Amino acid sequence: MDTSPPTPDPGGPRRDFAAPVPEPGPPSFEWLLGRLGAGGQRQRLLLALSCLPCLLLGLGVGSDALFTLTPPLRCRDPNGTRPPENTTNTSSVHPLNPCRDPPCQVWDFGGLPALTSNPVTEWSLVCSRGWAVPLEQLCFLLGFAAGALLLGHLADSVGRRGTLLLALALGCPAGILAAFAASPAVFMLGRCLWGALLGGMQLALYLSRLELCCPPQRLPVAMAGDLLMVGGHFLLLGLALACGSWRVLQGVMSAGLGLCLLYGCPGLYPESPRWLLATRRTAQAKEILVALAQGSGTQESEAQEALEELDNTCHLPAASQISLRALLACRNIWKNVLVLGFTTFIAHAICHCYHPVWESLQDPRTKFYLLYLLSTGSAGLACLFLCLSVDRYGRRGILLLTTTLTGIASLILLGLEEYLNDSARVTFSILGLFSSHAAGSLSIFFASEVIPTIIRGKGLGMILALASLGGLSAPLLWLREQHGSFLEHIVLASFNILALLCLMLLPESKRKALPEGLREGELYRRPSLLRRAGGSEGRGAEGASRRDDVPLLSTPNPAS
Repeated sequence: MDTSPPTPDPGGPRRDFAAPVPEPGPPSFEWLLGRLGAGGQRQRLLLALSCLPCLLLGLGVGSDALFTLTPPLRCRDPNGTRPPENTTNTSSVHPLNPCRDPPCQVWDFGGLPALTSNPVTEWSLVCSRGWAVPLEQLCFLLGFAAGALLLGHLADSVGRRGTLLLALALGCPAGILAAFAASPAVFMLGRCLWGALLGGMQLALYLSRLELCCPPQRLPVAMAGDLLMVGGHFLLLGLALACGSWRVLQGVMSAGLGLCLLYGCPGLYPESPRWLLATRRTAQAKEILVALAQGSGTQESEAQEALEELDNTCHLPAASQISLRALLACRNIWKNVLVLGFTTFIAHAICHCYHPVWESLQDPRTKFYLLYLLSTGSAGLACLFLCLSVDRYGRRGILLLTTTLTGIASLILLGLEEYLNDSARVTFSILGLFSSHAAGSLSIFFASEVIPTIIRGKGLGMILALASLGGLSAPLLWLREQHGSFLEHIVLASFNILALLCLMLLPESKRKALPEGLREGELYRRPSLLRRAGGSEGRGAEGASRRDDVPLLSTPNPAS
């Protein structure tokens, strides 16, 4: 465990990030940013660079919906001597088994939305081969989860910048492998590897921009990245129309990752200085902080004085010195990670339960475009809602609200669907999509604020992996040919209520400094709901100063 002297409390009384550093104790990273000029041009440029690749992430994650779409199809006589007799429309027949008559050898496929062809039409992945479609979705999502976990561990060992460059360097060949695949098996392998590297890329970018921000900047910058991912989903449709073939689309997206390798140019995209300080790389951190101070209007004497504070600082232990035993002993950190991970999993798993409202539409293109645009649009509205509300009412309060709305929409659709007209069903489905997207995004952001810097890569990688595993509920349901969909919705709605109860155990992280070491993460908590403020949890000046005394549903703004 960390035996270093106490560091500035991320969970103590709220203060402006530029306030004088408390004595005794080392200066916090927020204090350094304030003294060096946190709003300088260099910092804004780095934040913009960390957000721009999110467009590529949106393209890559959204492409799976186009690549696995089964269009309307009909059986054709292989000799071509007579007109087709067996006609099948996948809007009313399950894509894994669209054959009502004896097996067909040759299929004629109807038009696809945006693309002219995809792997389903090229390799005829229907009837007896239809299992390959949800299997590809499973491979992609499992790859994303594995990449977030493995590269999250790497991000705490070699740094955020190195992890990002590694994901970019390996992601381009993996995407090209999928684009030139000659069989479904090779395509699944390429997409699995590509998903893994997309997961690592998203993790590294999220860490980089979060750790470079002052407390008031964190929410807008995080939501800006999420909005760019939503923009990538919208851009995907136009790019697919321009490319036509799925192979060209996959190649263009892979080439975009290759262009992002320019981030490896010296001095363009530096390592996270917060992570460097947390791992005793003080000399490298000073160089980056000096570069941040340039052009910020800060006097050179002030900047030099702030940097000299680091010479007498007792730094946190390096990541390699944290043992597994010490990590497992951090019960409060594990509690926060598990609660937010559970909420993230449920929010991403329950999204597809709101889709059956549009199953009655007969035109496959209309149904695809409507569902795709509604889902993407609700995600964008959720990000805007979080930008406007979370800094005002607090992370915990808004997460409780969105999780409650998700549960209400689910319970109404489960219990009263047959009594509702079409307009009411659509309204509650849109409400469920909106609130589940908001709860999922906020859970990831909340987790990134309560996990200490020294293990933030591992913790956030676990959260992103759980989000990807939540998305497995849709392809697993298709593999079961929609059997048990009602029971699955009931189970997820019940888990959503359980998550709502667990959220009351979380601390409030609004406008507080990020925890740096394990000790700070352990003390970043709210008092027990069953104990008085003067109980055992409040013993000691350090514990009392770090305890979260913010009311459960009311989060006043910090004093300026």
